[in-house]
Amino acid sequence: MSILNPGFYRQVTSLVGVLTLFIIGADFGVAQRFVNPDSLRQLQSVVPLSGPPGTSVEISSENLPLAARIHLAVGAIHAGFETLAEGAQGEWGDMSGEIRIPESASWDRPLYVIALNGVFSPIGLSDPFHVTNEEGLVRREGQVTEEIEACLTFRDEDDLLYALTGDLGTIGAGDQITVEGVYLETSSCMEGSTIEVVRAISGRKRP
Repeated sequence: MSILNPGFYRQVTSLVGVLTLFIIGADFGVAQRFVNPDSLRQLQSVVPLSGPPGTSVEISSENLPLAARIHLAVGAIHAGFETLAEGAQGEWGDMSGEIRIPESASWDRPLYVIALNGVFSPIGLSDPFHVTNEEGLVRREGQVTEEIEACLTFRDEDDLLYALTGDLGTIGAGDQITVEGVYLETSSCMEGSTIEVVRAISGRKRP
């Protein structure tokens, strides 16, 4: 039985280059880790999945391997992951913990929570957490696509897929845009991440 849900393997694969860079911890400085995507399990519950810097996030999962200690880190693609807290793990592997989204987090890129074992090797990875600004909006750069029938879709610079709803104006498939809007965990268009567009700034137009 696979330990990754549909679509999660692609997400993990895109993150592997990041996880091989560095993890930052107050007690050990900077450590480099090399991660096989098959070794990562999806953290089953991360609540909430969006909010401003400073948001308290509760993490729980029942599928992690037993470890002497569980560390929780947060970070973004193409950046380091900073250890922020420790998680409590039961005798059957069930884990729970809480972290606070750093005040320095930016609204133009998602963050991920990573669970690490006692030697700081990553063992679990969350779905993306969407940092919002003071208006409750997220910002993404990427390309408009047509990957579902009901709505236009959008792939950001990290290859995350979103459905687009709201004020779309004249944008169409192939456009390179910067989109600002409200993040929704699901919508009538797609069972998955959606951005309800408030502003869309066009870059390079489709030919």
